[in-house]
Amino acid sequence: MKKVKVGVIGVGHLGKLHSKMFKQLDNCEFVGVYDIDNTRAKEVAEEFSVKAFESINELISNSDALSIASITSSHYEIAKKCLETNKHIFIEKPITVLISDAEELVMLSNERKLNLQVGHIERFNPALLALEKYSLRPMFIQTDRLSQFNPRGTDVAVVLDLMIHDIDIILSLVKSEVKKVEASGVNVVSDSIDIANARIEFENGAVANVTASRISQKKMRKMRLFQKDTYIALDFITGVSEVYRLLSEGEKFEAPHIQFGEIGTGDRKKRVVYEQPEIVEVNALKYELQLFVNSILNNEKPVITGQDGLRALKVADLIIQRIEESIKQLK
Repeated sequence: MKKVKVGVIGVGHLGKLHSKMFKQLDNCEFVGVYDIDNTRAKEVAEEFSVKAFESINELISNSDALSIASITSSHYEIAKKCLETNKHIFIEKPITVLISDAEELVMLSNERKLNLQVGHIERFNPALLALEKYSLRPMFIQTDRLSQFNPRGTDVAVVLDLMIHDIDIILSLVKSEVKKVEASGVNVVSDSIDIANARIEFENGAVANVTASRISQKKMRKMRLFQKDTYIALDFITGVSEVYRLLSEGEKFEAPHIQFGEIGTGDRKKRVVYEQPEIVEVNALKYELQLFVNSILNNEKPVITGQDGLRALKVADLIIQRIEESIKQLK
């Protein structure tokens, strides 16, 4: 079996998880790790029986592909180094801090025909995967992503740390260009924005109301989709999705549908049914990394491209701009 030689750059909390997953993939040869904290690198390398490389260049030269799980501010410099040496890259979200940096990475990967996949892991959440049989055309989306405070991730605003997960999913569901963005937010315990709310309007009339906080008392990661004849609730923590929909004309009422109610009168009466799609048993991180390796071996486009990451970053950046404008108006 042909295998892709993969190295992991940055073995903090997330990088260690990457290392664990790559070690389990059959078509991957996990060659080793690099971290600016050499002691940490050696600890992780020993745990997974791989080499802790003394220099980033040495790891890159010994790999076909690199997984970049370092802090966001280092993404651009590391990713550029990898691409310039003709290596495929998996890069954790957000792709970069600056739009211009992301644009350069996308251009470079395209020019060199290298795979650049961005780690928007929630696309592989069981709650979303369970909806594959449904036609999703939401016209209103409500999201709430709340987390308890953790110093990890506070090097960027909550928009880039948490909200960008939902921005990416929304952009993948709404097939339309962004028309208008309004937003507000505030920094509470860190030097960057800790709580944010944004209203995103699209050219096709769809609207998304997105909230993110990293100083909540308890965790919440929920999304609600409203479209013609259907309401869908997703819980990204439990992996459960719930669907309330009108039965289409002539549709047979069968298990596992549960009749929820009826609307209308006489011949125009319609039945509302409740469905809970079967939970997809999947490790989202392992799945997305497996798809990354597969895309290299099969010479295919990554499932979440650099362009996807760039588009999400552009919307996130616009939200941050609107928040900064609203803060200035309050002063």
